[in-house]
Amino acid sequence: MARHWLMKSEPDVFSIDDLAKARNQTTGWDGVRNYQARNLLRDEIAVGDGVLFYHSSVDPPAVVGLARVVKAAYPDPTQFDSKSDYYDKDSKRDEPRWFSVDIAFDRKLPRPVTLPELRAEPALADMVLLRRGSRLSVQPVTPAEWKKILALGEGR
Repeated sequence: MARHWLMKSEPDVFSIDDLAKARNQTTGWDGVRNYQARNLLRDEIAVGDGVLFYHSSVDPPAVVGLARVVKAAYPDPTQFDSKSDYYDKDSKRDEPRWFSVDIAFDRKLPRPVTLPELRAEPALADMVLLRRGSRLSVQPVTPAEWKKILALGEGR
């Protein structure tokens, strides 16, 4: 059964519009350098899973669209590229430290669902995103949270 995830991106680095314009509307979700998020990418996220695309570091942050996972975990190529901001000199090709998945654009939501709206929704009170100190760039979303956020984004 498909699972659901929230993936954060700063829109001035890579936005939902960038994903929509990408070749085949697909991109590698690379550059994740947090071990907990890495473990989710490597061990939990699977082809067919749904993704809430979240714009962070903007005012206000918001869920802005949907994507789906189209390629399961593989070694993040940026860890081996000395010119990349995500280069990791200690990561070895035969024992990679960091992983990526590929996601494909599904659609933009008719309206963004802002962080204040998410916080105000009692049905989302236990969402990982809303927990104090939660900063993960990749995080799980329950089926109920997924449905509620879609309803909010579609104005229902």
